[in-house]
Amino acid sequence: MTRPAITAEQLTRTAAELADEEGFDSLTVSAVARRLGVKDPSLYAYIRNARQLKARVAALALGEMADAAAEALAGRAGRDALAAFADAYRDYARRHPGRFAAARFDLGAAEAEAEEAAFRQSRMARAVLRAYALPEPDETDALRFMTAALAGFVTLETAGGFSRSPRETDASWTWLLDTVDFALRNRPRE
Repeated sequence: MTRPAITAEQLTRTAAELADEEGFDSLTVSAVARRLGVKDPSLYAYIRNARQLKARVAALALGEMADAAAEALAGRAGRDALAAFADAYRDYARRHPGRFAAARFDLGAAEAEAEEAAFRQSRMARAVLRAYALPEPDETDALRFMTAALAGFVTLETAGGFSRSPRETDASWTWLLDTVDFALRNRPRE
């Protein structure tokens, strides 16, 4: 019997699909091997361990999110850029819940591809903040504030955390974006 030929890209994409279906925390080398129709050891030609597999999914997710953000941000600034970035972020999380979770994976000293993808995603988020003209360290604090607000909302929303409220989540999303924009525009300067 001939073994199916696999590539590193196919391995990563299959792992990402499994993460979306089963959850990022449930992602294992064995599950990916089963999906690809191979034995676990054949995957070790591409990855060293499960951590590297997860780092590859994180790199894929961060790259996809950066691409979506870049497309959404084109020609926008201020509140419009914030909304475009946030909507791209939220849409990605809804379509790819496992990859969204992977994007928050602690990369540590992961491979260069993952680090580059994380840097690209961070650059897109910082692009949103340019219109607010925040000096350092305020820009870094604003980046963390914005990321925490968006990630918190999206994580709770995708987990069903808002399902018991009669208010539509889109209305609360708009309220959140207006509040983040207001806070960034009105941050006291020292």
